[in-house]
Amino acid sequence: MTFTKASSMRPMRRFLPALIAACVLAVAGVLAWQSLTAQVAGDRGIAPLASSTDIEVGDIKVDVRGKNSEDARQKGWREAQRLGWKKLGGPSISDSQLESMVSAVVIEREQIGPRRYIATLGVIFDRSRAGRSLGAAGRRKRSAPMLLLPVLESGGVNTMFEMRNPWQRVWAEYQSGASAINYVRPSGANGDSLLLTYGQVGRRSRTWWRNILDQFDAADVIVPVAKLERQWPGGPIEGVFTARYGPDNRYLDSFKLTADNEEGLAAMLLQARGRFNDIFAKALSDGLLKPDPTLNFGGGSADPAIQRLIELGRQIQAQERAEAAAARVVTVSETEPEPTPTPTATAAVVASYVVQFATPDAPSVDAALSGVRGTAGVSGVATSSIAIGGTSVMRVSYSGTLPELAAALRARGFAVNEGTTGLGISR
Repeated sequence: MTFTKASSMRPMRRFLPALIAACVLAVAGVLAWQSLTAQVAGDRGIAPLASSTDIEVGDIKVDVRGKNSEDARQKGWREAQRLGWKKLGGPSISDSQLESMVSAVVIEREQIGPRRYIATLGVIFDRSRAGRSLGAAGRRKRSAPMLLLPVLESGGVNTMFEMRNPWQRVWAEYQSGASAINYVRPSGANGDSLLLTYGQVGRRSRTWWRNILDQFDAADVIVPVAKLERQWPGGPIEGVFTARYGPDNRYLDSFKLTADNEEGLAAMLLQARGRFNDIFAKALSDGLLKPDPTLNFGGGSADPAIQRLIELGRQIQAQERAEAAAARVVTVSETEPEPTPTPTATAAVVASYVVQFATPDAPSVDAALSGVRGTAGVSGVATSSIAIGGTSVMRVSYSGTLPELAAALRARGFAVNEGTTGLGISR
């Protein structure tokens, strides 16, 4: 009987580890699926307001009195319209004319008393009617489509679209039609929370950036960063705001604001949003905020660096064909019995080659240029594009062939990768 029982237990013992492993894999699969679903689903995404071309003026503070609360409120709105028109630099007109140009009054914050009205308002003017009186102020050149990536740093954690936050909401609720910047604002819903994370602003790969910008029909990227520091729970909140742009996360400007408490945080973020818009608009007028040419948004045209490589490759092929033809002529002349005049020696042909080099920081650019410039046979070095933290491109004038240039650079201590039309070097 004991022997029979042991025999019946052996198959179970044999399959028990496999059964446990299968259960563990199933549980791990379920947990992984739930984790992935949790990253996409949930309370994420704030749909941005539809932009119009109307002219909006915000952060208008009024403090007026009236016969009653309603009369004080009407006086406050009329005062806000006059102050908004003054901010736009409009000419002197009557209140009735001014009211005909107003599309809406936006209440940012208000306090209504029995006979007093204190508020922070915004006024939206109809561009078709107000533009005639504003003249040049009513016309504004807009930028190329710029992908907006608002970064919020709070409590030591950097977030963008991973979860809803007040900084994302401020930009989603922005009426940007009157701005000089053509904002492209993702909602942050669905796959946006996985694709557009804080880590994206630190990437330098142009291919990665092209894939993202193509999805949102944008030409470049701007990054308003808000760093919030709470002094103590319920106390003042200090905000450090930094404007950055481009795939290389370049610095534009920064400023600081302070809110007295959590109730004042929304007003501080609204004020910061206006300051950011002014910074980006100034950068546009200064010629800084323009699409990076390395991002290749030319409506199907080739990347400039690739186009240069193609052109140089064609030049090299033409030079090689000419050398081969000259060699054939020399060979034929040597087989002829009659002496021929000895050809005069010609000077070495100076060719231009493309060399890509890694530039993790600014000093590496100077080091690579000086190293190549000191190579024997090199008569000139000029940079085609600089990408700090990525790969830069230089054009080298060299009296020799591409393999000879590669050998000369190896002698200078470079690690060289040879291509058909160019080289890649590193230290």
